[in-house]
Amino acid sequence: MADFLAFAIAGAWAYYWRFDVPITQAPETIVQLVVAAAFLMLLTSTMVYRAWRGGQLLAMLGRVALAWVITWGIVMTWLVLSKSGESLSRIWLGYWGINSLLFVWLGRIGLFFLMSWLQGKGVNELRVLLVGTGKSVTVIRRRVKASAWTGYKVVGVTTGESTKYLEEAVAKVRPDEVWICQQPGDTRVAENVLHTLRHSTVNIRLIPDLTMLQLVNHGVSVVVGVPMLDLSSSPMEGGNLVAKWLEDKIVGTLILLLISPLLVVIAAAVKLSSNGPAIFRQRRLGWNGEEILIYKFRSMYQHAESSVISQATKGDPRITPLGRFLRSTSLDELPQFINVLQGNMSIVGPRPHAISHNDEYMQLIPKYMLRHKVKPGITGWAQVNGLRGETDTVEKMEARIQADIYYIEHWSIWFDLKIIFLTIFKGFVGRNAY
Repeated sequence: MADFLAFAIAGAWAYYWRFDVPITQAPETIVQLVVAAAFLMLLTSTMVYRAWRGGQLLAMLGRVALAWVITWGIVMTWLVLSKSGESLSRIWLGYWGINSLLFVWLGRIGLFFLMSWLQGKGVNELRVLLVGTGKSVTVIRRRVKASAWTGYKVVGVTTGESTKYLEEAVAKVRPDEVWICQQPGDTRVAENVLHTLRHSTVNIRLIPDLTMLQLVNHGVSVVVGVPMLDLSSSPMEGGNLVAKWLEDKIVGTLILLLISPLLVVIAAAVKLSSNGPAIFRQRRLGWNGEEILIYKFRSMYQHAESSVISQATKGDPRITPLGRFLRSTSLDELPQFINVLQGNMSIVGPRPHAISHNDEYMQLIPKYMLRHKVKPGITGWAQVNGLRGETDTVEKMEARIQADIYYIEHWSIWFDLKIIFLTIFKGFVGRNAY
């Protein structure tokens, strides 16, 4: 109801702002109600109407935005094909479109924090009984205690190996949910809980103990009708892949148009300052470990490169005076926006490394190749955190890889936009960029 009202009120407000009369006095009322109803149906189909008690506010807002984009896409297509747009105010539609997303977001954020506050005060609290032993039990208890606003409260812990003790614990604390913290390969506890509580209506959840594993994009997938726990998978599939593609094409095109005069000036300066081409091309590894050809402004004197490419170091004699400036400011990377439009790179992602460096570090850092589960980027989480330039120790490279894996694990459009924004202030220069 809040979503429907927010969408409809946004349309009414936009109409009043445009024509200074209530929309109830105009035939556009029907258009407004039909579009609001369509938005509501799309929200239902994108799984927005479910419990968000766990605190995934950004995920919820993202699904709302997806339904909003689809809704207005359908509306605009209908207006063009039916030629109905001639009778409707484009200013009203535009103002309504922007306001509708803002109104729905504000309504959901308000309700989200209201429910979080109430749950933190004990209203609508869910009592949880933890069953199991080991580190995962300690971790879960600590996280639940630190997230009181989610409304969950641990009211007891039992090993679950004894049916008698389990029955006594359930009878004593009367939980709403039972969470089974299961050790890898041990199914006895889960089997005992399911058997003991077979006549109970309590919610039962299984938490595999994966604390010792490095997970990438962990979640649950249903493949050939079988639920599977994702231990390491790429987030770039389905709707995420489409969203990332649109982000790269739209933002990449806009940036390339804005910087095109700068590209011409730098290319001319490189060409005039030393012999050789303005653009340097190099093979590197991209998505899924496939070779790609990336573009950079040439920053070194022309020389014969060996099969083992050495990293640039401080005072490297191979680097031209102009190249030293370009490298220290990352301006030599700007031609890679062409790679973005070609589709073999993204604006945001792990930086692509030389193939010989990949061959070296994949042997030294066990999780190194996880960074290739997404397209390489012009900038990334590692770069805005100062992890750029020369990596003269394995520890420096390992820190960069951890930042890359963090990015993949927490990827979202909003995270990309944050990194792009931070790059303006923190990503162009660095002490280790030679």
